[in-house]
Amino acid sequence: MKFRQPQTLQDIATILDCDFVGNADFPVLGMNEIHVVQPGDIVFVDHPKYYDKALQSAATIVLINKKVDCPLGKALLISEEPFNDFNKLTNYFNPFSQARAVIAESATIGKNTVIQPNVFIGNNVTIGSDCLIHSNVAIYDNTVIGNGVTIHAGTVLGGDAFYYKNRPEKFDKLISGGNVIIQDNVDLGALCTIDKGVTASTTIGEGTKIDNQVHVGHDTVIGKRCLIASQVGIAGCVLIEDFVTIWGQVGITSGVTIGEKAVISAQSGVSKSLAGHKSYFGTPADEFRKKYKELASIRLIPDIIEKLDNL
Repeated sequence: MKFRQPQTLQDIATILDCDFVGNADFPVLGMNEIHVVQPGDIVFVDHPKYYDKALQSAATIVLINKKVDCPLGKALLISEEPFNDFNKLTNYFNPFSQARAVIAESATIGKNTVIQPNVFIGNNVTIGSDCLIHSNVAIYDNTVIGNGVTIHAGTVLGGDAFYYKNRPEKFDKLISGGNVIIQDNVDLGALCTIDKGVTASTTIGEGTKIDNQVHVGHDTVIGKRCLIASQVGIAGCVLIEDFVTIWGQVGITSGVTIGEKAVISAQSGVSKSLAGHKSYFGTPADEFRKKYKELASIRLIPDIIEKLDNL
């Protein structure tokens, strides 16, 4: 998430009422999660296990719960609760704005786009030309939809990320300040849920077709011309490259990459990154030939046990 106006390290420290390490005029351009940070961004870290990863990331401002040596060319914000202060910044720079109408006045809708009854369109939504949005679709604030997109009934674009910190007394929610981007000529089936990014965008690439009841988690990026069948669950921060096919009821864990033109068969469970141009099935998902050999070996076990018993 980029700020509308550049800030300084002193500006951010004043908002958070915290100490800092670095020049007071050090530029701060935005805030992001570690997998999408760029120079000028704030990233937060609150566990020593991840200090080095945050300090060596592309982020040039680190919101951290301990004063440590600051890498050259970077700055630190010292916070007792980086998680909470990250939320504070999200609320400050991208506050929730209550809807005042079923279709917000600030929404932009292109030529020849059809909006069926009972569709909700939030603040600052952009919808391109020649789209068809069926009834009871909810499009949350800041969503961007391209041209020639079809969205079927009951689909929700821009729900919050499923992202919580486990405290001794409760779960603390990380506030979502990102959005959803649907590129040109995408079809979304009925009752799909596509969560917005925490600080960046959840993106569905051009020409991708998604069946009914598919869930796409926060900050996931799906490439162009992918086919995703019904009841697929995709966790957050997944990268699905172009021309991937995913059949029904596949589950994909967070933070993995599915390579270009990969095919994943129905009811597979993906727990690690999968290379492109190959076919996979099973739980955990693996290459077809390897998995079939494993299954064939398993079928031999009763005969092997019987032979051993007869010895």
